[in-house]
Amino acid sequence: MGFTHFDGQGNAWMVDVGEKADTKREAVAKGSIFMSRECLRMVLEGDMKKGDVLGVARIAGIMGAKRTSELIPLCHILNLTKLEIGFTVREESCEIEAVCTARTTGKTGVEMEALTGVSVALLTIYDMCKAVDKTMEIGGICLVKKSGGKSGDFANPKAGAPKTGI
Repeated sequence: MGFTHFDGQGNAWMVDVGEKADTKREAVAKGSIFMSRECLRMVLEGDMKKGDVLGVARIAGIMGAKRTSELIPLCHILNLTKLEIGFTVREESCEIEAVCTARTTGKTGVEMEALTGVSVALLTIYDMCKAVDKTMEIGGICLVKKSGGKSGDFANPKAGAPKTGI
């Protein structure tokens, strides 16, 4: 299978999806940030000087997902019908998992929007907490599942099921 974002001469181009049928599409992505116990306590108790960390990160993730086509070269501008960011806190591992669900009805998928939403949400948590813990680590960002389109449904066997609680 050839690369779809290159023409016959090897030049980058945006794929023409004009002839594709509109279908309902959904993608779910997840990732985590790990922090010190003290930092996690401050997030959960609302003691961070910059404010409501998870509330701001939720809005930032949604805003980031909406701007995916401005950040990732050759991504199509999509009419998103749903963006949702959820968080699960795992106190035993000092981890906050972010999950982004993106939906549209259109000609191309929303995987990049879901991945961008998770990434921006986690980066926002880092930004809001870095004064307390500069050793935080972000990782495990992956596509969990997607549906719709010509390639059909996909569930990432490496991802496991995300659990959103906040």
